[in-house]
Amino acid sequence: MSRVRGRAGSNPLAGLLEKRGRLVADGGMGTSLFELGLTPGGSPEQWNVDYPELVAKVHRGFVDAGADIILTNTFGGTRARLELDGKGDRVEELNTAGVTVATEVASESAREVIVAGSVGPTGLLFEPLGELTHSAAVELFTEQMSALASAGSDIIWIETLSSTEELAAAVEAAETTGLPIVTTMSFDTHGKTMMGVPPVRLADWWQHTSIVPAAVGANCGVGPADVVVAAAEIRQADPGVVVVAKANCGIPQVIDGTFWYPTSADDMSAYAELALDAGARIIGSCCGSVPEHIAQIRRVVDSYEPSAQVDFDDVERRLGPIPRAGSSRKRDRRNRRATGGNQADER
Repeated sequence: MSRVRGRAGSNPLAGLLEKRGRLVADGGMGTSLFELGLTPGGSPEQWNVDYPELVAKVHRGFVDAGADIILTNTFGGTRARLELDGKGDRVEELNTAGVTVATEVASESAREVIVAGSVGPTGLLFEPLGELTHSAAVELFTEQMSALASAGSDIIWIETLSSTEELAAAVEAAETTGLPIVTTMSFDTHGKTMMGVPPVRLADWWQHTSIVPAAVGANCGVGPADVVVAAAEIRQADPGVVVVAKANCGIPQVIDGTFWYPTSADDMSAYAELALDAGARIIGSCCGSVPEHIAQIRRVVDSYEPSAQVDFDDVERRLGPIPRAGSSRKRDRRNRRATGGNQADER
């Protein structure tokens, strides 16, 4: 039994990082559930109650592949997201069930495994673009995070956000749990989030708060290349922060009615090496990834020897084009290399 137990005031993530130096996060929960029979439009969170053995199978596959951190199957667990499936009154039940499944799997492992309570965006727009207020968002997040914390999550893992307004609300809610906080944003629009936030702004945002994050980084996006660059830019902006890289496997294509992702398990080696060179200390994957992808990341992390620099030309050569607006990347080739991180190509 090797579970890292989280509690208010402790930071199990920092403790495990101190022991191991670099950690491997898990892969795509949604992708794995689709392979097990979840239908498009179905509720992943409902599976925590209806098919806990299948959710456990996904977690166990990632742990067996070498994941040090598993994210609960609660990405859409806010009341706002659950109401889309008529389950808005089941926030506590479905989030608690998600943590219960994950903690049971973590406890089975011979290694220490951290259970991260996954919290995704509300799916609502903030004022003035929409009707969501800061206080209403804090209330939505607090309801979910309280359930995740009470059920035994070791940390709160806020992911795939696009705006600093939502980030502020989510972090305010997470702080009430007393658990360590990880935040990642999706820089999927020409090197920024869909709401125009560049990676350096995420780093700057944390520097202007009184809260010390457990880790900060990039997830999802349009593929491994943009996540590597985002990780480098965050590391350059704040060398003291623990950086997360959790890329998806590229933009999927629909072939014979199923999603096909262009980044194979073999491609994960180059991604993991470059992410580590960029300064990331927590490496995982998301959409499109299965245990084979995580096993490759594990192999690279275990054998990694630090490099003096990360080269954006090398990123493009090994992972494909780096999505950036216009021709900004061509302005100054000197910004392509940096020690311990990179100068951002655009701000």
